[in-house]
Amino acid sequence: MAGLDPCGGAGIAADLKVFNALGVHGMAVASSITAQNTLGVEGVYGVDGATFERQLAVLLDDIIPDALKTGVLCNAELVGILVGIIKKYKLNNLVVDPVAVSSSGKEMLNPEAVAVIKRDLLPLTRIFTPNIPEASLFSGIPVEAESDIMEAARIVHGMGCPIVVITGGHLKQSAVDTYYDGRDFIRMETALYDGSYHGTGCVFSATIAANLALGHGCLESVQTAKRTVEAAIKDAYHIGKGMRVLRA
Repeated sequence: MAGLDPCGGAGIAADLKVFNALGVHGMAVASSITAQNTLGVEGVYGVDGATFERQLAVLLDDIIPDALKTGVLCNAELVGILVGIIKKYKLNNLVVDPVAVSSSGKEMLNPEAVAVIKRDLLPLTRIFTPNIPEASLFSGIPVEAESDIMEAARIVHGMGCPIVVITGGHLKQSAVDTYYDGRDFIRMETALYDGSYHGTGCVFSATIAANLALGHGCLESVQTAKRTVEAAIKDAYHIGKGMRVLRA
């Protein structure tokens, strides 16, 4: 469940590329239509609730996925519909990439949606993958150092989500992702690459979801995703005038 990115670098297009590369069958439900390119996001237009719900219901009446992931959900109505659908069909292995703010600074998620995600969706989520700004938004604390990351992870874990992975590239000091399972913190560090890249969070969360679908555990799935994103960044390419696109 994600947005349509016309330039193909993020959202549904990125997710499906990742799923195909990893050998799983990908399906997609549009939560929004975006107007964007490699320079930034101009607009985000959420689909109406009835359309979103019907896409899901028709699909799930036929096929039950082994894992699922979200990208941008836009508003509280769509989040509420998704919560009901997950409960009705008893869906498992949900990976939530909150996509609250785009790489170019465009707000993608309104405050009411944040509240419903925290209250209703996180308890149904297996792995939550916020970046630094999103970790701050959902935890309610400023996240500026490693100690803040750990505290934010504890707070979000306390909302009912068993695994929280905070991606740290926004700190601009190192590419350290922090994995927290309610007991242990595990740091995963790779080199920090210069430049700006489109769709890193999508590739990361989609890789996790695909690995869960293949039967891998949470930590293994996240570690694989970390390596996959680094490889995709190394192989990124320009298709426009702005950010580079990851090669899934």
